[in-house]
Amino acid sequence: MPLHVPQAPAPALRSVLTALDSPTAVREARTPVLSTLTGPFEPELPLPVHVLDDITAPGGPPRTRLTGWRFLLRDGDRTVAAAEAMLTADGWAFSHFSEGPYVSSAELALSEAESLPSAYQPRLLSIPELYMVTLWLHGDLTADGAEGGLGAGDLLVPLAPAPPGIAAHRAHRATDLLSVLTHRLTRAPLLGSPA
Repeated sequence: MPLHVPQAPAPALRSVLTALDSPTAVREARTPVLSTLTGPFEPELPLPVHVLDDITAPGGPPRTRLTGWRFLLRDGDRTVAAAEAMLTADGWAFSHFSEGPYVSSAELALSEAESLPSAYQPRLLSIPELYMVTLWLHGDLTADGAEGGLGAGDLLVPLAPAPPGIAAHRAHRATDLLSVLTHRLTRAPLLGSPA
């Protein structure tokens, strides 16, 4: 089924386009690929970037918060990097360019997700406690990409490199993967200490 990519806020896209048009921003980026290629680079596949904070906190399902929008950057027929816009007190602003394994892993995960039997809205979910990023396949296709929590039918696809023991590029029901991750982060009491 095709993915239903949410529409990024126009100011977020404009901030990325402005950075791409700036020779200084591209040249000074810490992404060697951008400084060696001539472009033009096309931002596509806007993905809202959410962060999952403190997944072991009691009191209901973990909460997510929007931190930005990431655009994959294409040079001709290949994805070479990503550009991210972040929400500031004054609105959307360009944040940074990036390249590396998460960019190619996200592209592969998106391609694989298109072959799933159900349609999803793709997002990115960062789990800082485990230095982990996942492709979040949200089941509510009409949802605002900037809002909402993890739904019962949502899938999480860990991007490579994934933490040890977690298979990258394997879709997990969000509740199942979060259970495994919560267990990893919960410390067992030391022998002889009160429970």
